[in-house]
Parts: sequence; structure tokens; C-alpha cells
Amino acid sequence: MLIDSHCHLDHWEEVEWAGLIERAHAAGVGELVTIGTRYDQSLRMRAFAAETPNIWCTLGIHPLSAAEDPVPDPAVLAGLAGHPKVIGIGEAGLDYFYDRAPRDVQEASFRAQIQAARLADIPICIHARDADDDIERILRSEREGGYFDILLHCFSSGRGLAEAGIEMGGYVSFSGILTFPKSQELRDIARDLPTSRLLVETDAPYLSPVPFRGKRNEPARVVHTAQVLGEVKGVSGEEIAAITTENFRRLFRKTR
Repeated sequence: MLIDSHCHLDHWEEVEWAGLIERAHAAGVGELVTIGTRYDQSLRMRAFAAETPNIWCTLGIHPLSAAEDPVPDPAVLAGLAGHPKVIGIGEAGLDYFYDRAPRDVQEASFRAQIQAARLADIPICIHARDADDDIERILRSEREGGYFDILLHCFSSGRGLAEAGIEMGGYVSFSGILTFPKSQELRDIARDLPTSRLLVETDAPYLSPVPFRGKRNEPARVVHTAQVLGEVKGVSGEEIAAITTENFRRLFRKTR
């Protein structure tokens, strides 16, 4: 069984959700994590996960939404994350590519969500785009206040951030970008990282893997990313499914 560790079901109409889940299960994707990007949206997806088998969720504020959707008090967010279907905080982090929120506002939101993850004892799911040095700086700084689990989601950053994340005990998740012809450098990074720290995701509806590139992505297609990751690591598709599922359970302890 595979798990899509990061998708955005709310980008579809509710009437489409059942079909997405059915197609994922038919492809061998047994569980999905639908991600929080805004406060109200996070609570909506928590309600859906609560009533739907094999669906997990996170609560969080995306860095591009940080200016108009301030993160609540970390203790409040941690309290909301006490629900059994909430397995992580985020996606949180920094995005300097679009720069839709001031960088100091993004950092404050990121730090508050790290604190919430620490309080709730669940992982922080990190969005990093064109901000590797500041992501690492903040993670190291926040670690001085106590341990928290780290997931670098949809990894497309440099080798330095991947290795820093692993050094801090974190995990790295790969999306359909791994399958793109021009992503050899990313495949080289995946090849060199510990197999025990790797996850797969779609980030659907974005980043459809080859051979669906350019089309709207969906959770069923995580199979193609997993296949390429298996090839990079020199193992079969069945083995990489077992490995990434085991890694997912180890990181997201509430799913055991």
C-alpha cells in the first residue's frame, strides 16, 4: 500500500472527493493526507477527515496566506490538533518565490506553527521555496526550544537543506517533480538520502508526474512518483511502497 502524504482535496468540489478517493484506492493508494493552508479551511478539512475512513489531515497556514490569515496562538492551534485525525501542523514555512506576504510575517507564522507542533507533539510539514538558508536557520533556532519532528514536503530545494533536515532527524517527501526529465539533480539527492527518511506525495492538484505532466494531478498518481523513487533507490515498486508507508507511520505516530 502507498500513502499520499500531502494533497489538497479542498481544491476540488466536494462532490468529486468520493471519486478521487475511489481512484486512489483502486491504484493501491490506501490513505491520503489533506493539508491545511488557511485557518477556516483547516477546520473544514478536519471535519471531513473525522467522518471519512483512511483520510488524515493537518492544520496550518500556508506562508502565502500568512499576511491575511494570521496563525492563532500556538496553544490554541495545538489544542485543535488534539483531534485523532489531525496528524501534523502545516503546511507552514517560507515562500520567497511569490513573496505574497512580507518575509517577517512569514517567519513569525512559521515559528508560531513550529511551537504548536512542539506542543501537540506532531510533525511540522514544511513548505520551502527559494528560502533554504532561512528555513534551516529557523529550524535550528527553534530546536533550541525543544524537539519537534520535521517533514520537508514536496522537496525541490538544494542538497544542503535536505542534508540539514536529515541531520536534525527529519524526513523528506518527494512529489511528481522527481519524475520530470530535468530533475536529475533532485534524483541524485534522493539517491543519497537515507531510505528510512523518505516519503512520497502528490501535492495534488499540482505537479502531476510523468506521464501525466501538465494535467491536473490527483492522489492515485503518487504511484508514478513512488516508482521513480524506487528506481533511484534500486528497489522494486512494492518495496518502496512498504518502505515509505513504514516511514510515514514512524513520523506520523497518530496513524499507527
